Amino acid sequence: MPYISNTDAERRQMLDRIGVGSFEELIAAIPKKLRLQEPLNLDAPLSELELARRIQERTCGNVCTQKANSFLGAGVYDHFIPAAVDTIVSRPEFFTAYTPYQAEVSQGTLQFIYEYQTMICELTGMSIANASMYDGASAAAEAILMAVRRNGLKKAVLSASLHPEYLKVIKAYTEGIGVELVLCETAAGLTSAEDLSAKMDDSVGSVLIQTPNFWGNIEPMRELEELVHKYPKALLIVAVDPISLAILKAPGSYNADIVVGEGQALGNSMYMGGPLFGFFASKLDMARAMPGRIVGGTLDKEGKRAYALTLQAREQHIRRAKATSNICSNQSLCTLAATVYLSLMGREGLAEAATQSTQLAHNLAGKIAALPGFSLAWPDTPFFKEFAVICPVPAQQVIADMLDHGIYAGVNLASFGQNEKRLLIAVTEKKTVAQIDEYVEALREMHYE
Repeated sequence: MPYISNTDAERRQMLDRIGVGSFEELIAAIPKKLRLQEPLNLDAPLSELELARRIQERTCGNVCTQKANSFLGAGVYDHFIPAAVDTIVSRPEFFTAYTPYQAEVSQGTLQFIYEYQTMICELTGMSIANASMYDGASAAAEAILMAVRRNGLKKAVLSASLHPEYLKVIKAYTEGIGVELVLCETAAGLTSAEDLSAKMDDSVGSVLIQTPNFWGNIEPMRELEELVHKYPKALLIVAVDPISLAILKAPGSYNADIVVGEGQALGNSMYMGGPLFGFFASKLDMARAMPGRIVGGTLDKEGKRAYALTLQAREQHIRRAKATSNICSNQSLCTLAATVYLSLMGREGLAEAATQSTQLAHNLAGKIAALPGFSLAWPDTPFFKEFAVICPVPAQQVIADMLDHGIYAGVNLASFGQNEKRLLIAVTEKKTVAQIDEYVEALREMHYE
C-alpha cells in the first residue's frame, strides 16, 4: 500500500467538499457513548522513510516458512507452486481484484471460471461445480443449507473429526434458522460407524464427513456412505483435500451428494493464513439449489463459443427470501491461480505431488514414533500427508524448542481444545529427506524422555 499523507489542510479540504464544518459534525449520527472518549495512544507522526523503516523492522521479526523448516498444516499447506502460476495470473488480461463483482463484463473472466468449474468436477467426480466460495469452512456451511433447501430436513450430523474451525463457521451460519447440529463420535481417529448408525433416522437431512479428516486420517467412506443412504432423503456431504484426490477415490465414485473443500493447496501460497477459496460441487439435479455463481458455456448469435453467468439464484438477482445464498461473488483471483496450477501440473504432476507428500509423511511418522517418549496418536489408522503425534511433554513446549532450531514443528492441538500433548504435523512434496532427518535429529536432542 502506498504511503498517503493526511495533513490538517487536506482534512479541512475533504470536510469542505462534503459540506460539513468539522469532524464532530461528520460523526454526529454516532451516539457519544460509542465514540472514543480519550485520544488514541499513538506515536508521533513519521515521514514515509521513517514509517517504511519501522514496518521493515517489524516484518523482519517474522520467521517465514521460506526461512524455517516448516511442518505446519491444519488446513493451510505449503505445496510447491510452479513459478509460471504467478507469472500467468499477473498478466494484465488475467489479473483482477480478488473477486469480480460483475464477472459478466469479461468473456476472459467467465472462461477461466468455466474451466475452473470443469476441473473441480473432474477432481471430485461430480457433475456440476460453482465458481467458488469464500473458503472451505463457508462452503461446508453452505452445503448444509443447500441440503435443507433440497429435502426440507433441518437436522445435520457432523463428524467430530471435522476441522474445528469448520464446525464454528457452521454453527454461526445455522444459528437462528432452526438447524439442529448433531456431533458424531470418533474411534481410532476416524468417524465412528457405530455412532453414526445410531444417530441416523428419518429426520436427518445431511451428514458431513471430512476425508482426510482434521487429523489427516483417511475415512472409510464406502462404509459410511452406506449408513447415510439407508435413509433416502439424507444427503452425504464430503469435505476433501483436493491434492488427495489425485491418488484417492473421487467422492463421486462412492455416491457423495455434495463435495466441498479448501482449495488453497491448489497454487495458492500460505500467506498469513489467507486469502483462501472454497470449492463446491454436487450432483446435477441439485444445480438450482446451489449457492453462488455458476458459469455456463453456450454459442453466440454468430455460432462462436461464449460464456455467461447462469442459474444466478443470488440476492443480487432475485428476492432475498428465494435466494440460495447471500454469497454474491467468488474468490476469483485465488481460483484463477488454481486453474493455472491444475493446467500446469496435469494429472501426472498432481498425482506425483500427492504421492511424494504421502511417502514423506509416512517416513517422518515412522522415525518420530521410534523416538523415546513419542508415539503416533493412532498408529494403525491410515493417513494422507498429516498425522498426530503424542509428545512426552506439552506440544507447545516442543514447538517452542524446535523453533530455536529453525523448525516449525507443527500445530498444537490444545489450541483446538484437544489433548495438550498432541502435535499435528503436515508434510508436503516440498520436504526433502534431509529436512525430515533434521526434524527428527532436533527432537532427539531435546531429551524429553
